[in-house]
Amino acid sequence: MSPLAYLVSLPVRAYRLVFSPWVGHACRYQPTCSAYAMEALEKHGALKGGWLAARRIARCHPWGGSGIDNVPERGD
Repeated sequence: MSPLAYLVSLPVRAYRLVFSPWVGHACRYQPTCSAYAMEALEKHGALKGGWLAARRIARCHPWGGSGIDNVPERGD
């Protein structure tokens, strides 16, 4: 993970450490949004990975979809 991607991942890491145990495990998608964000940042870097993570979080609402939603491979 690049240094910038690591910085972008810090709020996700904090969420997983502090808030995730309190929120519960009722995610609409697999992998969870935080796991998706971490994988996107690792695969695509800070800019594209951050964009993919933000898009995923925006889709996670009561009228959104559900199911398996994997991070796209590089080059897609």
